[in-house]
Amino acid sequence: MQDLWYKTAVIYCVDVEKYADSDGDGVGDLRGLTEKLDHIAGLGATCLWLLPFFVSPRKDNGYDVVDYYCVDPRLGTLRDFSVLVKEAGERGMRVMIDLVMAHTSDEHPWFLAARRDRRSRYRGYYLWADSPPAVPLGATTAFPGEDDRLWTYDEVAGAYYYHRFYRFQPQLDFRNPEVRREAEAVMDFWLAMGVSGFRMDALPVLVGPDPALPGHRDTHGWLRRIRERVSQQRPDTALLGEVDLDTEQLVEYFGDGDEMNMLFGFFLNGHIWLAVAGEDKEPLLKALGQLPAGPPGCQWVNFLRNLDELNLSWLSPDDRALVYGRFAPDEGMRAYGRGIRRRLSPMLGDPRLVELAWALTFSLPGAPLIVYGDEIGLGDDLGADGRAAVRVPMQWSSARNGGFSTARPGHLVRPVVSKGAFSYRRVNVERQSGDPSSRLSFMRRLIAAWRACPEFALGRWHPFDTGAREVMAHHCVWKDGHVVAVHNLSHRPSGIRFDVRDHRSRLLQPVFGEAEEREVSEGVWDVALGPYGYRWYRVTYAATGEVPDSW
Repeated sequence: MQDLWYKTAVIYCVDVEKYADSDGDGVGDLRGLTEKLDHIAGLGATCLWLLPFFVSPRKDNGYDVVDYYCVDPRLGTLRDFSVLVKEAGERGMRVMIDLVMAHTSDEHPWFLAARRDRRSRYRGYYLWADSPPAVPLGATTAFPGEDDRLWTYDEVAGAYYYHRFYRFQPQLDFRNPEVRREAEAVMDFWLAMGVSGFRMDALPVLVGPDPALPGHRDTHGWLRRIRERVSQQRPDTALLGEVDLDTEQLVEYFGDGDEMNMLFGFFLNGHIWLAVAGEDKEPLLKALGQLPAGPPGCQWVNFLRNLDELNLSWLSPDDRALVYGRFAPDEGMRAYGRGIRRRLSPMLGDPRLVELAWALTFSLPGAPLIVYGDEIGLGDDLGADGRAAVRVPMQWSSARNGGFSTARPGHLVRPVVSKGAFSYRRVNVERQSGDPSSRLSFMRRLIAAWRACPEFALGRWHPFDTGAREVMAHHCVWKDGHVVAVHNLSHRPSGIRFDVRDHRSRLLQPVFGEAEEREVSEGVWDVALGPYGYRWYRVTYAATGEVPDSW
């Protein structure tokens, strides 16, 4: 029987080099992360997702890989990784790693060999042209404004090579069966090291059609092949796809339940932000209605922020302008003409709004993802370039460098946030650990409540007609369980009345959140919500135990 652990996983995303430094060289490492596993387990996370930790020049945060089989020496060793996996397992956590195979570094031995010799087998690992082919109008790299050209001339090769990302990341050609076998070998290696899954980076670049490459073959068959392959080696392996496409194309990457186990909810994420910015549930309800149902055994992964820019591409220009105006009013807070490069807490400001946004996201169909530091309200560094603004060191205490490292500040991999409301002296794990009113305490309660309500992750989802655009209310049913979630998106008080007499409801039992409710008559409940208020309930029934699909 397939192990569906990932459907109820709480995923915690870590950038190893910015998390905890064990040896004082200014760079976070695997040993430092292992030392902090109790913090992550205490939060309630069940899956640790590690950003790339392979050998790399790290011109793009490790996504420019030179060796897929070794740990970057600054971050540790394979033995350190093995210890991390073992220690995480003892705390009930699985480890998922990035599979970055859309491209390599231009320093990878494959590319170096391909440059030197047209007859090398590695020449066919990449895409080459003697003159740059015409590209469709508007086609550009993933980073417009930073690196716009898709073809770059290489002096050694005497030819142009193709890249969808930075020019130092030549694209691998997945039409080549040898390239696909290389990816399979990498997965075999890390499965043997004990990982429970892979986050498949830039998946459409690997297998989808490319507008700049006419005739580029779709290779979904390869996705089915690797799903079968990894399942044979380790039946509980989960594949998480980074697929940022429209809803019709999204579901293709689930296949018939035989490709990706999970997909990121990029489309839903943009509409969460639109609903929060406009204090209006309607965009979110519409997006949920458009979201295709995945095959049995598949799952969405929901998030508020990841470690890229907050991508608003799926919003209309007017809707994007609304979100910008509320959360990124200055041009320097935006990136690539499509997103926001701010951390969650500075962006939202009001602590009540931060909590409301988290509660809303956790209640939506899928499994939740948390980026390291958001559990304490980590700040950002808008003085850094591009995506680096949100990739700041973790803040553990009010000691020097926020307890991240004992190195001199000038030797840190990135400066810690040391000024303003989000300074490490004000925002850190140590300070929040014993404070029941802290963000860390809130996140622990939220995760515990979510794990006690598997209906959110596994059940059938139905909205209520609340009669108020600012009040989002829905309920989820799974097996004999039934939960209700109510969220006030407004900065003003609001509320809702539930009339559940027809279904023999006897009680709404509060599970999570702050609100007042009273039964005005048998089976009729008034719920009063303060500004950005929220409340989750478990519904109990009469002796028949029947649970309705909808109210």
